[in-house]
Amino acid sequence: MEATAKGGFVLGNLAEVVERVLGFLPTKALLRAACVCRLWRECARRILRARQRVAWVSALEPGPAESHALVRALARELEKVHVLPQTVLYIADAETFSGHEECHEQKKARKRNSKETAIALEKLLPKRCQVLGLVTPGIVVTPMGSSSNQPQEIEEGEAGFALLFPKIDGVKIHTFHFSKDLKNRVFDESKFAEAGLKNNPDLRVVLLFGYNSWKSGATRFLHQIVNPLNEKSIILAGGQVESFTSLTSENNNAQPGDACGVVGLAFSGPQIQSATVLLDQDVADERTAEAAMQRLKAANIPERNTIGFMFACVGRGYRHYKTKRNMEADAFRKFFPNVPLFGFFGHGEIGCDRIVTGNFVLRECNDIKDDLLHGYTTVMTLIHLGSTKANQA
Repeated sequence: MEATAKGGFVLGNLAEVVERVLGFLPTKALLRAACVCRLWRECARRILRARQRVAWVSALEPGPAESHALVRALARELEKVHVLPQTVLYIADAETFSGHEECHEQKKARKRNSKETAIALEKLLPKRCQVLGLVTPGIVVTPMGSSSNQPQEIEEGEAGFALLFPKIDGVKIHTFHFSKDLKNRVFDESKFAEAGLKNNPDLRVVLLFGYNSWKSGATRFLHQIVNPLNEKSIILAGGQVESFTSLTSENNNAQPGDACGVVGLAFSGPQIQSATVLLDQDVADERTAEAAMQRLKAANIPERNTIGFMFACVGRGYRHYKTKRNMEADAFRKFFPNVPLFGFFGHGEIGCDRIVTGNFVLRECNDIKDDLLHGYTTVMTLIHLGSTKANQA
């Protein structure tokens, strides 16, 4: 009884001990523990503030037909993650995201609705979390467990991932959406400032994703978005996707429509460093793919607390290299063995060779205005989110 009383006193009064014990809990369990008393709540808040490393959930294997593999993986793994997501980017394969599921009561197959799948994913995430969801023809994903796991190019079949960004000191991440106005051919550039993409000296990286690119005027509209943002102090990268399935934030809860448009994520903060390289049509074997990765390596972007993105044309991958699968992801891992890689195969790519370093000095191959829209290429991107003590915890 005396030992129990002493233990109760320690866990009810000594913050250092409580914080040490609670630090072993995943986020969901930690939030439940925070309801016990004021001391535990304050300790839980300090622990959550210190958890500033990006986490991810990946789904590589198909399963039962009633839900997409990413929904099942997210439901399972969110019980284990050690971050509180503030922003989530999820990407899934377009074919099975709205594929077929079997309805036993009616004894017939019915089409899985992409909206239902998106809602199921959103319900798993915190209510105040901003979410951007995309579906694409193919997926590039690093399996869960370690950033050094071998990234996979999944050109066919059920797959997906969710990147979980916590609140990071000195970094702001926000979603944006521009939809083509069918009544007006000229884009109102004041919307850039409203979205935090202009008059923002801390803006470092913009990931852009065009959707419904087959629509009339889609390419022209994408140029209207990309060209004003083509500044040497900003990394632009991304590509054309099938569609967006989720876009939620405090000021923006958009639904996919029939018009074409652009969605994306903007990364702002003085500590952010980033670089991109373009693998053009001439990159057609292992040697030239590795040469491109050497250019990216030469940017000297810090690799701790860094994420890699790969945006490739559906015509690349095994169809392009022929002799070997996973060529570009393997080349990336050779030079960046501890940086997780994510991305997709899409219908067009956005990016160029561009480097923004920690002192904000840009180094480019030339001074000519870069052409950012491409086809039959791959864009590789590194985003470093800073190296604060909290990030290293």
